[in-house]
Amino acid sequence: MLAATCLQRRDARTGITLLEPATLSVQAGDRIALTGPSGAGKSVLLRALALLDPLDDGQVTWHGQVISPRAVPAYRCHVAYVRQRPALLPGTVGDNLHMPYHLRVRRHGKGFDRDAAIALLAGAERDATFLDKNAADLSGGEAQIAALVRTLQTGPTVLLLDEPTAALDPASARAIEALLQHWFAQAPDRHAWMWVTHDPAQAARIGRQHWKMVAGKLDTEPAR
Repeated sequence: MLAATCLQRRDARTGITLLEPATLSVQAGDRIALTGPSGAGKSVLLRALALLDPLDDGQVTWHGQVISPRAVPAYRCHVAYVRQRPALLPGTVGDNLHMPYHLRVRRHGKGFDRDAAIALLAGAERDATFLDKNAADLSGGEAQIAALVRTLQTGPTVLLLDEPTAALDPASARAIEALLQHWFAQAPDRHAWMWVTHDPAQAARIGRQHWKMVAGKLDTEPAR
């Protein structure tokens, strides 16, 4: 589904290489745990794959097709980047879940489906009352649940997860894992993720493949 060839990034100010040429492919059903020390380039790689930052070299393809600038919004409907610290809008959780459907790229598709959102929340052991919570009053774990449901409800195919549980307590982290495992199980032959984590135990739980990054270099060989 998703592939990159000789993907490279440099710091625009210093010229320092942040990401050595990286070539990879993500297939349907892949659950990839991406590990490595802080500053190794893991977030740089995910942001490059999401086309959030300009590339210095290489290309990203979706089902074999290079993504043109005009096609980037549609591409991001399929390949979703999830940051460590969620950004929620003022209002309720429900207000936040409505937000993606106001974007131009989704205006002519299906609208907000309350029942589908509640079914996703059940994966994190939350019920319909969670939709009425004020976003400003949410804990870190609750905010991440709200942000993830906001993304998952729109039907992405590939998730690029940038340490989604790093700032959370163990119970909240397990709720996030449960939510994402629930999402994956809905279509295991169509979904995939690349999940950045510093926790070896979590990597073992969420990853079928284990990739590593060190000093900007990606190693996609299976861990031994």
